[in-house]
Amino acid sequence: MKVAILGCGAYGLALASILVKNKVVVTMWSYSNEEKEILTKSRKSNKLENYKIPECINFSTDMNEVVKDCNLIVIAVPTFSFESTVIKLKECIDKRQPVLIATKGIQQDTCLFLHDVFKKHCKNKIAVISGPSFAVDIVKEVPIGLSLATKYNSVDLVVRKCFENKLTKFRRTNDIIGVEVCGSIKNVMAIASGMLEGMNASPSTKALFLTESMNDIKELLFALGGKKKTILSFAGFGDILMTSTSPSSRNFSFGCLIGEGKSKQVINNYLKETTVEGMYTLQSIHKLVKKKNVKMPIINLIYDIINGKKEKEEILKFLIRK
Repeated sequence: MKVAILGCGAYGLALASILVKNKVVVTMWSYSNEEKEILTKSRKSNKLENYKIPECINFSTDMNEVVKDCNLIVIAVPTFSFESTVIKLKECIDKRQPVLIATKGIQQDTCLFLHDVFKKHCKNKIAVISGPSFAVDIVKEVPIGLSLATKYNSVDLVVRKCFENKLTKFRRTNDIIGVEVCGSIKNVMAIASGMLEGMNASPSTKALFLTESMNDIKELLFALGGKKKTILSFAGFGDILMTSTSPSSRNFSFGCLIGEGKSKQVINNYLKETTVEGMYTLQSIHKLVKKKNVKMPIINLIYDIINGKKEKEEILKFLIRK
């Protein structure tokens, strides 16, 4: 089997590590020649410290070369560069090649889900994966579980053939929207959970927040055309629990800074040095719920706190008022 991974970030490299162990041939596409040269020569990435990239993983900036004759194409670029990557891919993809979307988020300007962004440009069969799986854990070879959302048995089979092994487990669903919503909003909830951590909230209060969040997300899934039960999947409960309670989560750590009352300079420096996907997604989700006339006041509150319109302590009052 031969797989192309578009994107050389931490998660793309982690997915490549699974493939290599499964004896799959892996080539990764980078947008930058400088990044390609660093990864090729040093076999290290500052996005995934202490991980030695296997010599058998090849890197290239030529997307046509990367995707040619591949059995599966995986997209693992940041949300903000997803569409530009798909537009490049359109020029060289074969219509028979299945695509696995590993990017999480909702497009900011249009509020489109990423599978809809993909379908604007390409007609290939797709799948979406999401679940509790930090890149740093994947490369340590620990058991992980992922939701695999697709409407095509053929895509399900090829994804499993490439990725599934004694440490990697998939649960199939056809709820692509539900998996995408969960995979996106969990980063926003992790920011709020981090705020509570930074404010030294009790375990009871943090559990109150997570429980209320789960119920709100369940209703949001239904309102946006997904299935309520997806909240109980790896993409739902599993990823929300992990991301909202672990210091390894960049979104959680960012929320902690706000909760601790750190200065704007400290917070802005963190944002410059770290990719906090929840900040990008917050803008999209806030706009989306307003556009769809969906009631989700926790999103409005987090948005207002982040933008300095309300004090962080409001989240404690909100949880009791709600």
